[in-house]
Amino acid sequence: MEMAGKQDAPTAVAVVGPDGLLSGWSEGARLLLGWTAQETVGRPVTDLLADPPPPGFPEGYGAGPDPTGFIPLRHRDGSTLDAVVAAHPLFGPDSRVLGHALTIQRWGRRPVIADRAFEQSPFALGVYDPHLRFLWINASSARVIAHTEEQVLGKAYREVLPEFDRTLFPERDDKPYTDALAQVARTGEPMRLITVFQPRGSNYANAWATSIWPVRDAEGRVRAIANWGFDMSAEYWARQRLLLLNKASGGIGRTLDVIGTAQELADTPVPGFADLVTVDLFDEVLRGEEPPSVSAFGPGETIALSRAAQHSANEDTGRAPGPTTSVGHPPGSVAARCMATGRSTVQLAAEPGEGGEWAFGPGLAADPAHWPPDNPVIDESLAADGLTGRITVPLRARGALLGVVAFSRLDRPEAFTADDLILAEELTAKAAVAIDNARRYSRERTTALTLQRSLLPQGLPSQEAVEVASRYLPAGTGAEVGGDWFDVIPLSGARVALVVGDVVGHGLHASASMGRLRTAVRTLADVDLPPDELLTHLDDLVLHLASDLQATGDFQPTGESGATCLYTVYDPVSRRLTLASAGHPLPLIISPDGTRSPVPAHPGPPLGIGGLPFEAAELELPEGSLLTLYTDGLLESRERDIDEGIAALHTVLNRSTTSLEALCDTVIDAMLPERRTDDAALLLARTRALDPRHVADWEVEPDTAQVPRARKFAVDQVDAWGLEEAAFVTELVVSELVTNAIRYGEPPIRLRLIRDTSLICEVSDASNTAPHLRRARAFDEGGRGLLLVAQLTQGWGTRHTTNGKTIWCAQSLPEPEPH
Repeated sequence: MEMAGKQDAPTAVAVVGPDGLLSGWSEGARLLLGWTAQETVGRPVTDLLADPPPPGFPEGYGAGPDPTGFIPLRHRDGSTLDAVVAAHPLFGPDSRVLGHALTIQRWGRRPVIADRAFEQSPFALGVYDPHLRFLWINASSARVIAHTEEQVLGKAYREVLPEFDRTLFPERDDKPYTDALAQVARTGEPMRLITVFQPRGSNYANAWATSIWPVRDAEGRVRAIANWGFDMSAEYWARQRLLLLNKASGGIGRTLDVIGTAQELADTPVPGFADLVTVDLFDEVLRGEEPPSVSAFGPGETIALSRAAQHSANEDTGRAPGPTTSVGHPPGSVAARCMATGRSTVQLAAEPGEGGEWAFGPGLAADPAHWPPDNPVIDESLAADGLTGRITVPLRARGALLGVVAFSRLDRPEAFTADDLILAEELTAKAAVAIDNARRYSRERTTALTLQRSLLPQGLPSQEAVEVASRYLPAGTGAEVGGDWFDVIPLSGARVALVVGDVVGHGLHASASMGRLRTAVRTLADVDLPPDELLTHLDDLVLHLASDLQATGDFQPTGESGATCLYTVYDPVSRRLTLASAGHPLPLIISPDGTRSPVPAHPGPPLGIGGLPFEAAELELPEGSLLTLYTDGLLESRERDIDEGIAALHTVLNRSTTSLEALCDTVIDAMLPERRTDDAALLLARTRALDPRHVADWEVEPDTAQVPRARKFAVDQVDAWGLEEAAFVTELVVSELVTNAIRYGEPPIRLRLIRDTSLICEVSDASNTAPHLRRARAFDEGGRGLLLVAQLTQGWGTRHTTNGKTIWCAQSLPEPEPH
């Protein structure tokens, strides 16, 4: 197509004589091809052709049903012009052909009104030859590339618009557009694409929707590539805002961690929306406490916050240094005003110019949104900080002010728009709720952890039956505290109970339930019940707890009122381990030679089911056996099932180490992933065997005449152990206990002395009747025996066995002097 001057003479005319020489040349021909009449008249017409002349040219050219033909012509500037040529014979008076009049039109021309319609189109229109040389562009396209039609016609695209270094100017990358032009020329298939690039003469990257299609001649050959495009920046950036909000929906609030959520807010809008984002929070929010009111700060007082998160597109500034950095917002600052008023503020570095454009770039002039009151604020001081704009938004959730967020643009020239303000407020509101949730969770988690740690053993008690080490690790950040627990309980007869359990559910309820169960286990252990009976009583307790919760309306319909428990008792005298499980994994037992010892038991039902029995098992262990008690949080993993977890634990436990404490650390490091979703408890115990020389027993005949012999047996044994200072008390308690067994018990009767950390005296008989301590009246002849035993020893008690009962008492022994 032609500019205005050419549109007045749309058709070129040339006259060719019978000899093939040009004898006439019109002004339209000069405008179209650049040659003057002086340069063409008298020359062969074939000199105008860019290619060899077609057959019958010009006499027979254009004959037949289609009176026109396509011919490439040479322009005076050396370029090629695709033209439609028609040859019209000129007749003399005698009807003899005197020559031909050739009408020449640029190929594809339309009437002048159509030319003007395309020329004045607001869309960018252009036509290229198959080698991507400009054939025509309209005024809109000329503005986009900052060149006139005369400057580009006949030139290759890259000759006019050299390719930018995409590593230095990524926003100016028009390579996808030229690649698409070349593909259409090569394949003949139309294409549509959206490109984002910075036009020549603009500081602003536009989004363009472009359609490209091939232009074919009558034979179907691709003779040109046409395209049209329009600036869809406003629509494109609106879509990008929606995509950013969608990204925020999945990217903000993924964890229940205050600083982590703040960093997610800082990371999400960079670099698509802003170049620098800072998130400042009150210290109380970071600690999980209630945030202060802004009214608590005096009129001239600086508001102290902590920089919880920061993200910059500039690698030098990057993220916030360290977990938190103290920052202060002085009175009268934009951040202080935003927090005081609860309203956002937009600062721009320059005034808008004519046509809605900004002094530093066109911005989004097509954005239809309107600014809220008092926005934007023109702040020339931003330029000194290298900023072109900043949006400051108070961070509020559920009526509480948590802090403030700032979205800044550094090098980009696009001005913030009212739609950008809406986006910033939406991002901040979403993050505020997530941060407040994390704050509340942090407070509850801290409370639950404090409660749980207070309920767990603060130190393992002294006993000689086993060497023990333990670890408890709460779930990772973002998961609630569970109800895992463990315990080591010294029992009579130098025995020890090892316990591990897990309450179903998480949170304060689970921690409180764990405390109740641990207390109940210790109480039942003091009664010295066998493991299966102890679990039966514990099962009843869990059922009662569930009933109490249901009666008070606190019952969880999800069934989070059950628990699992493993209760084991080890006797270092007999080296026998007795155990029972209520739905809990059985212990892993490794012999001193490294082999795994099978446990002849099956876990019973979890606590809280009711009505089902628990199975007790007993096995003898070699001295130095390793017992491993754990909760399922130690083995659970997405990468392995429970059997693979047990195999992995066995492998880790077989690693040689002289310290159980070191082995605990090795197990924790090897078995637990970084992001734990459940609590984990681990209790390791290496068995010891009591020296047979420290145990003495004697069968007592059921005759009171045997009491003096029992006393002498006990005193002789105590003297043999070098404990002469304990002989007097031992003689008294043996006399009382043996006498009671003969009078009120049933044979067989046995007396046993054990020298451990204390001196233990046990009298067993076959009666299930348990003695009880009572206050003797002044004239009573009996009833003072057990009172005497209780006064002379540091502890006494009764434990029932399958064959009767055992009465025991223990005397403290002096600590051995260091060598």
